[in-house]
Amino acid sequence: MYSRYDTRNLIAFITGATAGIGAAIARRLVAEGAKVVITGRREDRLQALKEELGEQACALPLDVQDETSIRTAVESLPAAFSDINLLINNAGLAQGGELSQDAELENWRTMIDTNVTGLLQITHALLPGMTERNEGHIINIGSVAGNYPAPRGNVYAATKAFANHFSLTLRADLGGTDLRVTSIEPGMVETEFSKVRYKGDEEKARGVYEGLKVLSSEDIAEAVFWASTLPPHMNINRIEVMPTAQSFNSFALYPSED
Repeated sequence: MYSRYDTRNLIAFITGATAGIGAAIARRLVAEGAKVVITGRREDRLQALKEELGEQACALPLDVQDETSIRTAVESLPAAFSDINLLINNAGLAQGGELSQDAELENWRTMIDTNVTGLLQITHALLPGMTERNEGHIINIGSVAGNYPAPRGNVYAATKAFANHFSLTLRADLGGTDLRVTSIEPGMVETEFSKVRYKGDEEKARGVYEGLKVLSSEDIAEAVFWASTLPPHMNINRIEVMPTAQSFNSFALYPSED
């Protein structure tokens, strides 16, 4: 008989939960009886989400770039939320939309510190507990940008290629355990992503999605829910999902002027 994992047994730790995909994942899991630890830098938004979700949620302000912040937060978890068995590495961002030769180095550093170092620091803090209990599932939110080259993607795309591939190598290292690892790699999702990328320029951000029916945060939350509630013997290695309105570019050609 086919039996899904009982969501009421899940205690999820979600990074970047103050908006968009992270908040949607928290709502989806709580609606099915799971407990969630919601984390993020914006304490006002975090507390508002905690009030919305109620007793099934624990709010932990932290910055994934700050190792001390992470360790302090994890050590302060209440007993009812301490045995994390679902880690969702969702925190991430893009900054700048320039070609590599025109990019600002500080934007590159910020993306690496958040999308790569932040992901690693959270994983490193929570993985030992999962391996000790031999129970857990790590879901990394990657991107199709990590699979296909595109102009102006440069370092953002490279950080997502890291997230996508780290998921596979982590799974290889955890072979022989009962832990699961999944990489979820979305295409265009309408969130605050473009607003952050263009540093608050709302008009420019809206223009990215104009005329397109793209994915929603709830679409990605559904993919997370599906992968995390399959029977424990099933591991989904990766999910690549794009809106129907998005497809692949052909190879660029640059005719010679000679």
